[in-house]
Amino acid sequence: MEKNREFTVTPFSAMSNLRNYFSFALIVLSLCSPCTDAYKNYTVGDTLGWYDQIEVSSVNYQKWADGKNFSLGDFLIFNTDKNHSVVQTYNISTFKTCNTDQDTNTSDWSTSAPDFSKDSITVFVPLLKEGPTYFLSDFYDGEQCNNGQKFTINVSHGQGLPASLKDPEPDAPAPASPDDVPANTNVPDFNHPMDDNTTSEDPAKPVSGLGFRNNFNGVCYFGVLFGVLSVFG
Repeated sequence: MEKNREFTVTPFSAMSNLRNYFSFALIVLSLCSPCTDAYKNYTVGDTLGWYDQIEVSSVNYQKWADGKNFSLGDFLIFNTDKNHSVVQTYNISTFKTCNTDQDTNTSDWSTSAPDFSKDSITVFVPLLKEGPTYFLSDFYDGEQCNNGQKFTINVSHGQGLPASLKDPEPDAPAPASPDDVPANTNVPDFNHPMDDNTTSEDPAKPVSGLGFRNNFNGVCYFGVLFGVLSVFG
């Protein structure tokens, strides 16, 4: 009768299996890397909204911003009212003094002049330029800014701007009328965050476009698990 064969795992074969596994895992994870590098939507202040410390004493927007990784194409979402503005600048002096009078390069994303109305508004701000970026409310001669309604972030390149946020080609002729705009003309869309490959820092506000990425993440992790079982199973 044929004797049962015995298999002995030598240190050399074990190391070879480990090398094969790590090579396999590296390939799988490299395919998964785009899943974790998606454009993101950040709700400023989370549930506290965008207000000065006179109105909401517990706000600390710099603390909220610190530790987050902001990239080109991400959106900041400001939940506030008509009595607070959303001003973006790249000038540190404007940020420190809370005075926008001499700064000609500010972007005022506010929807109106100061209004004591408590009607809620939401302001979407895309991140379009790399480097230090400053946000503040300049209403009432900078009073709100001086009372904590400001913060600074650093914007990295990330994936770069998506096509929907890029400027049209500079040499492209202007259309004679809106009816002359071709269907595929690339016009920056600042009205809402990205719908594709986005995540939300606010769990109460899910963002569309997550389904494919979440499913693909599952495939990635299943692939790594399969590699483990194939080596040690």
